[in-house]
Amino acid sequence: MTPVFLTIDTEIAWRHHVAGFDPAVVETRSIEPAGVGLAWQLDLLARHGLKATFFVDPMPARIYGLDPFRRIVEAVLAAGQEVQLHLHPNWAKARLADRQAHASFELSDYSADAQRELLSEAASLLMAAGAPRPIAFRSGSYAANDDTLVALGSLGIIYDSSHNGAHHPWPSSIGLPAELISPVRHCSVIEVPVTTIEDTPGVWRNFQICALSNAEMTAAIDHAIDEGHAATTIVSHSFELADRAGVKANDVHVSRFRALCRLLEARRHAAPTTHFTDQVPLALNAADKPLAASRWRRGRRQVEQAWSNLVSERRA
Repeated sequence: MTPVFLTIDTEIAWRHHVAGFDPAVVETRSIEPAGVGLAWQLDLLARHGLKATFFVDPMPARIYGLDPFRRIVEAVLAAGQEVQLHLHPNWAKARLADRQAHASFELSDYSADAQRELLSEAASLLMAAGAPRPIAFRSGSYAANDDTLVALGSLGIIYDSSHNGAHHPWPSSIGLPAELISPVRHCSVIEVPVTTIEDTPGVWRNFQICALSNAEMTAAIDHAIDEGHAATTIVSHSFELADRAGVKANDVHVSRFRALCRLLEARRHAAPTTHFTDQVPLALNAADKPLAASRWRRGRRQVEQAWSNLVSERRA
C-alpha cells in the first residue's frame, strides 16, 4: 500500500491583512472563503471517509488573538481530522496599525537560533489554541533548510513536509535532491517530501490542487500505486478553492478537489489516506521516481487553466 498524506495549509492570508480589512473579514476570506473553505472541505472529506492533515499557522495570533485559531482547531478536531504546525515568520513583527511587512517571509532566511525560537513560539501558540502537541511541520512557502530540521528535532517534532522539488533550491532549500519524493531520515527528522510530477524533462510540478489537472492527479496516484511508492503527499490551502479576493468559488479548483476526494475514496485500499499521528511505518530511502512528463496531460491542464482564468475575468 502507498499511504497518502492529504494536507491542507490553513492560514490567514497575508494579502487580506495588508488590504486593511476588518479582522473578521480577514478571517472569513482566509479560512471560509466563498463557502468553500474549512467547513466545506471538512464536510466533503467526511462524506468520502478520508483523513487529512491541517497544517495551521498560529503566528497571526500575535495581532489577531487566539480566538480565530481556537475556532479552526475545534472544527478540525471535531471532524476527526488532525492539526499540525505551519509557520510564516513574517507575522512575527506584523502590526494592525500599518499592515506592512517588517520581517522576512521565508523561515530559511533566519539563523538557526532564530528559527528555533520562532518554531517554539508557534508550537506554543498552536497548543494554546487547543491543538495537541504537534509532531509534524510544514514551513510557509516550503521555506526550510537543514537548520529548520535540526530545530524541529530539538522540539520533539518527528516529521517535516517542507521539501518540494518544484521550489528547490529556493525557498525550499533542504539539502536533498530536487527530484526526491520518498520519505527519508534527514537531520534528525523524517522528511516527507511534497509529491511532484515531471512537468517537462527535469522540471518538477508539485501535487497541489491549483497546480495539477484531474488527469494529472489521477495519473500521479495510479503511478504511485503501480510503482509501490513509499508515500504520496498532496497539498491544498484553506483559501485555495476560492478566487484571490476570497469572495467567489474557483469552479476549476472546486471541481479538482471533488474529483480528488472521489479518486482517493476509490483507491482507498491501495492508497489509504493517513494522519501523521497514525505513525504508519514508512519505507525510508526508497528510490521512488516522479510521474514522467506528458505533453498531452500538460496541454490539457494549460487549456483548463486558461479557461478558468478567462471565466474568472468575465465574472470580475
